[in-house]
Amino acid sequence: MATYKSLIRFFPALVAASLFAACQSASQQEQENEARNLTYDLLLEKATVVDGSGSAPFIANVLIGQDTIALIDSDTTITYKALKTIPAEGMVVTPGFIDAHAHGDPLKEPEFRNFLAMGVTTICLGQDGFSHNNKDMGAWMDSVDTARPGVNIAMFAGHNSLRVLSGAMYEKQPAEEHLKAMEDLVADAMDAGCFGLTTGLEYNPGYYATSNELNRLAKVVGAKKGLVMSHMRNEDDALVEASIRELLAQGEYCPVHVSHIKVVYGKGKERARQVLQVLDSARQSGTKVTADFYPYTASFTGIAILFPDWAKSPHDYKEVLKTRGEELRTYMRNKVMQRNGPEATLIGTGRYTGKNLAQIAKELNKPFEDVLVDNIGPYGASGAYFIMDEELQEGLLLDPYVMIGSDGSPSMHHPRGYGSFAKVIETYVLGKKVLTLEEAVRKMTGLPAETIGLQKRGLLKPGYKADLLVFNPAEVKENATYAKPDQLATGFQYVLIGGKVVKEGERFTEERAGKVLRKQAQE
Repeated sequence: MATYKSLIRFFPALVAASLFAACQSASQQEQENEARNLTYDLLLEKATVVDGSGSAPFIANVLIGQDTIALIDSDTTITYKALKTIPAEGMVVTPGFIDAHAHGDPLKEPEFRNFLAMGVTTICLGQDGFSHNNKDMGAWMDSVDTARPGVNIAMFAGHNSLRVLSGAMYEKQPAEEHLKAMEDLVADAMDAGCFGLTTGLEYNPGYYATSNELNRLAKVVGAKKGLVMSHMRNEDDALVEASIRELLAQGEYCPVHVSHIKVVYGKGKERARQVLQVLDSARQSGTKVTADFYPYTASFTGIAILFPDWAKSPHDYKEVLKTRGEELRTYMRNKVMQRNGPEATLIGTGRYTGKNLAQIAKELNKPFEDVLVDNIGPYGASGAYFIMDEELQEGLLLDPYVMIGSDGSPSMHHPRGYGSFAKVIETYVLGKKVLTLEEAVRKMTGLPAETIGLQKRGLLKPGYKADLLVFNPAEVKENATYAKPDQLATGFQYVLIGGKVVKEGERFTEERAGKVLRKQAQE
């Protein structure tokens, strides 16, 4: 009897729930009918959807209206109308790749075809502490939009550049007015749409920054809900953990991110595990920390990285040669030998491009340290340095909080700027099989979008922007080599930005569809 009375008492609620469900079902049916009667701009038919979340792939029709994903329907028996249909059966559709760490000048080289060719539709600029020299970030962003970049650009303010703009320059203890000026510049840049701050503490003038200075700027970034990305103070095996902890201290105020994570001179997967444990421990204590990674064992940066601090700005190099010339040559010889010898330094800019130090020394018939001191100098070239261990680096790649960044540009003499994202698929998914395709795609889409704060990008979902790739993974090729680093990747059959096809096969369209993505208004 008690059960009967309970049913009587709750009967009105049951009826209401049933009516609500029926209405919902009818409403849903109406929406489905309406969706089927629309004419879409583009239909990707029977594609294998890898949505960027890490979830298992599934077969679906993907429909695009203007610049947005309108519908993803796993019932591929239903017919839809579209102005253009791409038969995608047997091919994968993914979000456009997001390069968490890139370089290039969108005002001088706006096409960025090297990125498009490897499936990248959004790049993050202002890296390693260096952004442009315009105090008005908003005006600079407007000028980039006017230049019509080939890819979307998410901008960061660079700490080294802020030191210059604020007047702090090479001060080890900047005056309060200069610290306040840097804080104001960071706040203004983020109000204009920057996603955070980058530091390059291995470079001048950022090298001179103390923890107090870095923490003060991190507080501003945190107040604006941004992120600090850092080319840390030292990536050498003996000092990398201390450098990470310096960055983690800023994590008290905002999320932090290790740029191009690596361990120079380190060896083996156990060393990778030890370094990752430092990051894991910080996460367990509440710090938000991530990292990006490029899939090569040679780094690339200015030749100044080989020179001692006392031979670089603000010191007078000519005076150093006069007073400490022999000391400098001895230092340079020891430094290069520590870094695997002259064969392991490949010059990437200037008149010696494409040659390593050993080759140049032989051609000039002089010791390689004299080549560096007399013929190149601390600011005369950039180079690739073969200083990393494959097994260790692979261990870092597999961490679920590590995403992909090329650290490349259209003009850099290093294959990472043309091949990184293609290499992840070709080598680590299909070749070594250490990542599944869905894991790799997450590292190149959903994870960076979430980390950086990109809205409506990085995932394949209705309502998200139609930055998309359509390709057969087996056809993706890296192509770039150290000898010929500017060879475009191949195999990404269709590249879409904002619903517009910007690359079909190996042909680029004339229209550049990218724009600056501002943190406060990313539509």
